[in-house]
Amino acid sequence: MTPDLDVFPGAFPHRPPSDLDSPDLIIDNDWQAFRAVERMTDHWARPGWHAGVRSYYWMLTFPHADELMSRARQCQEALAHLGMDCVPEDGLHVTLARIGSTDLVSDDQVHFLAGLAEQMALSAFEVAAHPMAGSRGAVRFTLAPWSPLIRLHAALSEAGRRANVPGGKPTAAFRPHLGVQYSNRERPAAPVIESVARLRDLEPVPLEISSAELVELWRTSGPSPAYRWRVVRSVPLRPRSVPPSPPAASRADLGPHRS
Repeated sequence: MTPDLDVFPGAFPHRPPSDLDSPDLIIDNDWQAFRAVERMTDHWARPGWHAGVRSYYWMLTFPHADELMSRARQCQEALAHLGMDCVPEDGLHVTLARIGSTDLVSDDQVHFLAGLAEQMALSAFEVAAHPMAGSRGAVRFTLAPWSPLIRLHAALSEAGRRANVPGGKPTAAFRPHLGVQYSNRERPAAPVIESVARLRDLEPVPLEISSAELVELWRTSGPSPAYRWRVVRSVPLRPRSVPPSPPAASRADLGPHRS
């Protein structure tokens, strides 16, 4: 069962789509929220992130997703005139759930948490990355459907509760997305929205989600800031189930037998 999402002021969009399995409704909800943004913010000006900060997160990563990398590069090149910070090809990711600062989460907790996650009864699934929309601080792909991502977030959050780690936002505030460019200053949003609108007819990219990565995450600074990480544990999801074949008919199923 998929947990419900709530209207949440700290999330973007604040209001979740009315149907978590409808790509059309999810895409429209993301776009309408982005169209309502008046000013972009500086993505990097976030409280709690400073030099030397490292935290554990659950993420989805895409080291071998050539089609996704190609589509992201195509969008970045089309938006180069905006002067945003591009997510590098090897930095494409979906942030699932925060675990906690490395100062507050012990190695024993990390190992225990990873073990709990490996016991989750969740299957692999497919989503699609749809060009394009954005938020107050980024340009990003819309992901759809949301239901399997929400269930994964809820399961990882429950594992975190059992491992007694600090955690992050509740599942009710989770808004799945995949960033492509980060705004590096405050600016009017209208020129960004206008440019992004020209990319919305591109075909979506299918993504097979077969594992969740527990990572140690940090940020690099300099002329091209970015998120970087090391994978602490890759937790495989169960292979997608194949509908069983109908059982072979027994003699009794074939009706009365006459010798």
